[in-house]
Amino acid sequence: MRHGDGSAHLKHPELNAAAALALDRRDPLAGFAAEFHHPFDADGRKMVYLSGHSLGLQPRSTRAHLERELADWARLGVLGHHQAKHPWIGYHEMLAEPLAELVGARAAEVVAMNSLTVNLHLMMVSFFKPSARRNRVLIEKSAFPSDRYAVVSQLEFHGLDAARHLLEVEPRPGERALRTDDVLSIIEREGAHLAMVLLPGVQYLTGQSLDLAPLIAAARRVGANVGLDLAHAVGNTLLELHDWNADFAVWCSYKYLNAGPGAIGGCFVHERHAHRSDLPRFAGWWGQRKSTRFDMGPEFTAIEGAEGWQISNPPILSAAPLLASLDIFERAGIRRLREKSILLTGFMQQLIEGLLPEQVEIITPGASEERGCQLSLRIAKPAHEAKRCHDRLTAAGVIGDWREPDILRLAPAPLYNSYGDVFTAVDLLSRAIRP
Repeated sequence: MRHGDGSAHLKHPELNAAAALALDRRDPLAGFAAEFHHPFDADGRKMVYLSGHSLGLQPRSTRAHLERELADWARLGVLGHHQAKHPWIGYHEMLAEPLAELVGARAAEVVAMNSLTVNLHLMMVSFFKPSARRNRVLIEKSAFPSDRYAVVSQLEFHGLDAARHLLEVEPRPGERALRTDDVLSIIEREGAHLAMVLLPGVQYLTGQSLDLAPLIAAARRVGANVGLDLAHAVGNTLLELHDWNADFAVWCSYKYLNAGPGAIGGCFVHERHAHRSDLPRFAGWWGQRKSTRFDMGPEFTAIEGAEGWQISNPPILSAAPLLASLDIFERAGIRRLREKSILLTGFMQQLIEGLLPEQVEIITPGASEERGCQLSLRIAKPAHEAKRCHDRLTAAGVIGDWREPDILRLAPAPLYNSYGDVFTAVDLLSRAIRP
């Protein structure tokens, strides 16, 4: 790791490399960083990886999990469905408990399957049921594009026009974050016409963590179904899906859950829907009641709970890396990780405000309860020059990401990032910004 001596530039003398080292020495979770592969540059120097909001690092145990399944496939062929060390037929069931722990749910309410947007479509088949009066969907205006595409296509599938039936809430002029009161106001105003409300746990661009409990409660009071996109929240913030009483939630596993590119996604369906037979769904044989699944009969009877929304048997080679990562989460503990995340991201905030007060604007909310581990930054330069600063930062050994037109996102993940990483990243950012 390349630690620059940026302490001379800091306005606060305690915010320096020595302070970062002292914090790392006191960190009870510091040892988990060694359980991950970290990128190195062409000269063999370790890079500072702050892009877990896009793709998490690979756990070192992933290879063993994959090789075990490959060996069982080679040794057993089709018999691996029953005779593998972890039989493939029930493989996804091993993921339910640890996923439930991460999202604040009961095991029967969660299932690992498909990918995020596929799961979103499957959920909307069941929970977006427009009527002549109640036919609108509320989302945030800066929703991740795939969510918007999915919602608009579902509206069009029902013969509805997005221009009339898609409602989008956005920050006030001159502001970057959504206000809870503004979202509540539109829910209350449009309540009689709302069929569904779809909200993010953490907004992907700004890093804002929404106050979901009152928003879910308000939507349900007016009679709307509620879904959540937790792509940037799962494994990052504390979630209480069962108690919040959302109808459904979907997420991916390749960001903070470190399951690899294109990894198996996840889905939550509240247990109050477990016994409902009146919900439409797109059925597939893996959602069929387990006792009759292999009878191969013509009638579909859904498994009670989230598993009933499965279409096909799980992709084992996609699920195995998630199993490896969830083992680490179980040992670290999501609450301890969240405590470290608050401190780690707060340290980055202090460094940026102390080192770069005029050059960088943090657009992520400043309060720890209003964000996860991501900070979204605006460099006070024209967009093309700011993009060059990002390119120089990458060349110097810091991996974040750039979102057009002018947002640099950095996310110190508590499982594998250190205070030293954060200090180095901000120091190198200051150098990249210099004329």
